[in-house]
Amino acid sequence: MVLALTVCGIVVALGVLGLFVFGLRRRLIQRSGGTFDCSLRWDVPEKPDTSGKGWSYGVARYNGDRIEWYRVFSYAYRPRRTLERGSIEVAGRRLPEGEEELALLSDAVVLVCLHRGTRLELAMSEDALTGFLAWLEAAPPGQRVNVA
Repeated sequence: MVLALTVCGIVVALGVLGLFVFGLRRRLIQRSGGTFDCSLRWDVPEKPDTSGKGWSYGVARYNGDRIEWYRVFSYAYRPRRTLERGSIEVAGRRLPEGEEELALLSDAVVLVCLHRGTRLELAMSEDALTGFLAWLEAAPPGQRVNVA
């Protein structure tokens, strides 16, 4: 009985510690500012897939001429993807369709992009989209930026 209670206590303590580390990691990522909620789908086909598969929920952070994207449900402190401003080409935007509406945040807009030949989709709020497009267009002189 004592052993069972001890094991249960350890399991609960580890669960609480895991949740605390998730929160601390997100706080450390957001500490420097310039972050926004952003879902990502990497290497998508030309024809839009509205099944909702492949989306990963994350947090994106502006860092100079790069966007650093972090998965929310990860303990890694390094970004999962890094997108350089000069390599991003915006191919279009659309509203979520079908089962995508369940996989993404309620006010999300999907931005279809190309990054170094890889087709990807970013889903973010309308306010975050406005900031992202302004960041893209604010590239230093001489950098090529393609915004559709």
